[in-house]
Amino acid sequence: MTDRFHLPLMAILPALLATSGCISMAPDSAGPGIAAEVPASFPGADQAGVYDPAGWWTAFEDPVLNRLLNEALDRNLDIAEARARLQAAEAQARISKSGLFPQLNASLGSSYSDSPLAGTGFGAGGNVGTQRLEVETYTSGLAFSYELDLWGKLRNEARAGRADAFAAAADLQAARLAVLAETITSYFDLVDARHQIVLTTRIIDVLGDRVEQTENRYQRGLVSSFELYQVRQDFRNIQASLPQRESQLAAIEGQLAVLVGRYSNNMDELLRAGLAPKLIFTDIPAGLPIDLLAQRPDVRAAGQRMEAARFTVGARKADQFPALSLSASTGTQSGTPSGVFDVMDKWVLSLGANLTAPLFQGGRIRAGIAVADAQYAQQTAVYARSVLNAYQEVGTAIERYEEERQRYRFLFSQLGEAKAAADLQSRRFGTGVGNYVDYLDALRAQYQVQSQLSSAGRDVALARLAVHRALGGSWDQPAPESRETIGDKSSGTPDPASRGDE
Repeated sequence: MTDRFHLPLMAILPALLATSGCISMAPDSAGPGIAAEVPASFPGADQAGVYDPAGWWTAFEDPVLNRLLNEALDRNLDIAEARARLQAAEAQARISKSGLFPQLNASLGSSYSDSPLAGTGFGAGGNVGTQRLEVETYTSGLAFSYELDLWGKLRNEARAGRADAFAAAADLQAARLAVLAETITSYFDLVDARHQIVLTTRIIDVLGDRVEQTENRYQRGLVSSFELYQVRQDFRNIQASLPQRESQLAAIEGQLAVLVGRYSNNMDELLRAGLAPKLIFTDIPAGLPIDLLAQRPDVRAAGQRMEAARFTVGARKADQFPALSLSASTGTQSGTPSGVFDVMDKWVLSLGANLTAPLFQGGRIRAGIAVADAQYAQQTAVYARSVLNAYQEVGTAIERYEEERQRYRFLFSQLGEAKAAADLQSRRFGTGVGNYVDYLDALRAQYQVQSQLSSAGRDVALARLAVHRALGGSWDQPAPESRETIGDKSSGTPDPASRGDE
């Protein structure tokens, strides 16, 4: 009897396994229309670039910055959190995939029972003593179960889990990119803040001399009291700005410390060396936007979550159809501990197949499908918005970079004129033609232009950083000799560490 049932079941099992998972009720993969309408190029960008996301920050050629970024990648807590989320998503993907495989469990057990026999004895002599039954049972078993994925439910759930893991991996890359960008931003803010403090101190010294000279001239009746009060007011205003700049510097150092996973009083080791990042003025070889936007981690994450939602729709639609599961168990059963190992005589076998079809669920299945459809539509909109925003961010970043480069060059030419005016007043004062006050005014104007140029240099670096961030990384750099850098005297541009020292 067992053989007659067992053999047909084993005969049809290969056919059932062959059809399992061949059907998928997930919608066809098709991105939103906005993604297909991406223009062929970014405005104002050279099309010769090739995407390369690794190590783009080394173009600043600053060992202090490189060390800070390495520390941030290793110790930043936002990255650690994103890494843990990725590990959880990967584990969840493995859980989702486990439903595709048979489940196999082993068991070993024993039981003991002591109960009275049913019924009561009758006799002329009175009651008969109650008889009891003692039973000892020892079992060993191996149980097998497997659900055939006839409608693709389990496979779609596994694919959704895998897509969620890919999205978490993209989130990790986005967190790394954000930390890199914030660290670079804080570093350039730090360089500029330190330089502004140096220049403010020099302006204070110049205005101190200017006040002294004005007071002497006022005593001789050469200037009015209004001019004296105006000079003193300028002097006090500049003095009042110095504590504010020092407070800003402390805040920037604290923010940088958080980014690299340190306390602010432990930053001297990293910032002890001279801070001298290079500025880069080359054009942006942006390449084709559809290729570059696909590399943005936020776009990749949105695309993967859209795919996960698509596969979830297929899994929920499969809930409407019957589910077929197979089960088998084998083992031994004996009344003694030694008999449980007697496989030849004490074996047991059980085979089964179970077909379950939903008849009435109170609308739960249809509601589940509606939820999945709505979530898929939501993720599709999120993906379309991420593509649209990414393209707009890249175009805006490239335009801003071009404008900041032009502003820097204008200020640099203005610095040349301010230095020439200060040199002229110095020579005039040295020959007795000019006066010291005119020289102090020209020197103050030079320091003010240097202050503006320092901020402009930071803005150029941050504008280029914005392009890196908008593209999700970088592109191949041109040869080093074609890169215009601050500090390269042959290029006619100053070093940010030496601005104000000239």
